[in-house]
Amino acid sequence: MNISINRNQLKYLAIIAMVIDHIGWTFVSIASIQGQVMHFFGRLTGPIMAFMLYEGYLHTKDIKKYALRLGIFALISWPAYSFYETRNFFALQFGVIYTLFLALLTLWMWDKANIKKWLKIVLVVVACLLSLFGDWPIFDILWPLFLFIYKDDPKKQWTSFAIVTAVEVILVNLTSFTSAIPYRQVFQIGAFMVIPILACWYNGKPGKKNAFNKWFFYVFYPVHLLILALIVTLINK
Repeated sequence: MNISINRNQLKYLAIIAMVIDHIGWTFVSIASIQGQVMHFFGRLTGPIMAFMLYEGYLHTKDIKKYALRLGIFALISWPAYSFYETRNFFALQFGVIYTLFLALLTLWMWDKANIKKWLKIVLVVVACLLSLFGDWPIFDILWPLFLFIYKDDPKKQWTSFAIVTAVEVILVNLTSFTSAIPYRQVFQIGAFMVIPILACWYNGKPGKKNAFNKWFFYVFYPVHLLILALIVTLINK
């Protein structure tokens, strides 16, 4: 089967997976088969976004504008994500764009900073710790970083990607063993679906360039979170 996916198609695949995932978290029990399936598919979102950030870093004509755009939309989406997670507009919950912003700064630092490698590693650890306040923490920092470090060796790229994914799956499942639903994190293995999609099916082409494709995710992300949170708020009144 000859499947070819461009960058825009990857982006919309991640958006669809994200919406399914968030609907699952909002309305479907994680203990149900339906909830597990929705979150399994939702595991496409974080790794694809990490890959898109890596691709964005390689192809952007102006890294400063790219970083500024991510930083601005991280702030714009903060109240929406915070309200979705906590019903408080300004809790310390910043969403995935915040994590991607940190990931971009980490890539930029690793690539361009004229400092010793040990200090770069320290700064990566700092970025990982700061990402704990966002969505897809740590892994959306490490995935694009290792993709960049091994950009000239696809085998090492996807080996490191798989190792980071395996660590995530193992760690989150270990933490659920003592919970009331010990299998609640089994869906995390869905993140491995990303590897054949990106390594085998992605054709490296950007897709159609227009303002809609460029800005849709930035606008859609906070809007859909607010809508879901408001629906739950109204239901619970």
